[in-house]
Amino acid sequence: MNADSDTPSDADPSGSDPSGSSPTPTPPPVPEDNPPAPPPTKKFGKSESDWAMFTHLSALVCVVSVPSFLGPLVLWLIKKDEMPSVDRAGKGALNFQLTMFLVQLASIPLAFFGVGFLTLLAAALLSIIFAIVAGVEANKGGEYRYPLTIPFIR
Repeated sequence: MNADSDTPSDADPSGSDPSGSSPTPTPPPVPEDNPPAPPPTKKFGKSESDWAMFTHLSALVCVVSVPSFLGPLVLWLIKKDEMPSVDRAGKGALNFQLTMFLVQLASIPLAFFGVGFLTLLAAALLSIIFAIVAGVEANKGGEYRYPLTIPFIR
């Protein structure tokens, strides 16, 4: 008979592979007194980090002509008593968005002198960029500290 044929007479009764390699052994069971280590955890729970992320990203409502501080304000008021990390994230996002709102308001009269258009554009871009950066950081489980922020709410 040919070594390449796949006839039943060629099969090894022991169940091993005809190429000579043995089947992979199953790992021994883990003793009950030594359970596997839990996966590494974030600074706070996933639900909490999701709400913190939503609090930061809710500032992006400014894209549809709603003041950017309203999104963080609403989510912060809803979740501040339930989740400490959302309370901190909401305060940071709200303080930053209020600061950028004041800069934008101050830019309106400055637009008559030409410089207001630049400050208005800079404040709008910083508001969007830092909201996204803070949302990504919150999704990872961290806390983000906004730069250039007046602490209205402590």
